[in-house]
Amino acid sequence: MARVIAIDHGTVRTGLAVTDPLRIIATALDTVPTRELLAYLQAYCEREAVDGFVVGLPTDLSGRPTDATAGVEAFIAALRRTFPSLWVETMDERFTSRMAQQVLLQSGKGRMARRDKGQLDRISATIILQGWLAGR
Repeated sequence: MARVIAIDHGTVRTGLAVTDPLRIIATALDTVPTRELLAYLQAYCEREAVDGFVVGLPTDLSGRPTDATAGVEAFIAALRRTFPSLWVETMDERFTSRMAQQVLLQSGKGRMARRDKGQLDRISATIILQGWLAGR
């Protein structure tokens, strides 16, 4: 099997997580400036076997699109054009940022470490990927 990459897309930076080749464990991968994201993914896919992507789709509490949804949908279209042979799925990302903050609080990290928004993005992507794996 090949890996699956989860993407927590943001306007400034994007959190990434990846499965192991057997798709058992989700691990935080990196935080990338969003403008460099497609190039980063292309380089990663050249090094590692990847089957597809799981992209967090922002919705409000009732499941309707948010202000950020259109940007994520535009990114998904670009992702499909860039990687036509790989599948792309979306996953509800409601509450992932809040869950990521709780993970950081429970980890015992100091206040400065908890302010690292890149770390929150990576944890959010990992939570998205764990949810996707659990649904399989």
